[in-house]
Parts: sequence; structure tokens; C-alpha cells
Amino acid sequence: MGAAAALALVLAAFWGTYQHGRSTKDAEWRAKSAEQANAFQREREAAAVAVIDWQSAEQVRRRALEERLQAKDKTHFKELHDAQQAQARLRDRLATSDLRLSVLLAAPGGCSGMPAASRTSGLVHGAARGELDPAAAQRIVAIAGDGDEGLIALKACQAYVRELRE
Repeated sequence: MGAAAALALVLAAFWGTYQHGRSTKDAEWRAKSAEQANAFQREREAAAVAVIDWQSAEQVRRRALEERLQAKDKTHFKELHDAQQAQARLRDRLATSDLRLSVLLAAPGGCSGMPAASRTSGLVHGAARGELDPAAAQRIVAIAGDGDEGLIALKACQAYVRELRE
């Protein structure tokens, strides 16, 4: 029985050593796993903070852009309104014959093909001028007004695109 007891003792010692080594490895693995989990959690928190900071910066940038665009819109609306008012005043003056539009005649001295009644008696800088019919003058002013509005709208669009690019 001495051999069996010795074998049992050797097996018990081996088993104890194995269990101790296994528990040590388990403890090391748990510590390493906990360290990795903590590092991963810190990385996730840092990433979340970075995203929140980025969103805050983007909101500030977007608000600033919206404020600049609103100011530009107000400026362009004022320009458009002023141009429309000037056009309306010009149309009113043309309608009341307070203002007459005239054109420079192609050939001074009566060879222009214009009837004598349409020629003016005065000269502007030595050139003969002919008055336009009020209805034609109104149409010309309307066309010019549409062009002015188009140019103001184009200017507003260009300013909008420039603001978005900045």
C-alpha cells in the first residue's frame, strides 16, 4: 500500500499544483480581460465625447451660416424692394408725362426716317433725340425692371453659394 499511498500523494500534489496554476491563469485572464474592457470603455467614452464636441461645433457653425445667410437675404430683399420702388416711381412719372424717354437719333439733321413731329427741338450734347411713345417707354421700363430684378436675384444666389463654400 505504500506505493498506492505514494501515488495518491503524488497525484494529490500534481492536482493541487494544476489547480493552483489554473486559478493563477484564470486570475491573470480575468485581470487582462478587465483591463481590456476598461480600455475599450475609455475609448468609447472618448469617441462619444469627440462626437458630441463635433456636433456642438457643427451646430455653432450652422447657426453662424444661417445668421449670415439671413443677413444677406435681408440685404438682397432690401435691394430688390428698392429697385421695385424706383421702377414704380419711374413708371408713375412716365404715366403722368412728368418724364419722357427719348432716344438718340441715328442721323442728325433729319435723315433719320423719324417723322418731324417726333423729333425734339432741343439737342443734348449736339445730338438729335426723339421722344418715345409713353406706352413704349412703359414697356422698356418694365423690361429693364425685370432685368434689374433678375440681376439682383442672381447676385443673391451667388452670395448664397459663396457663403456655403466658406
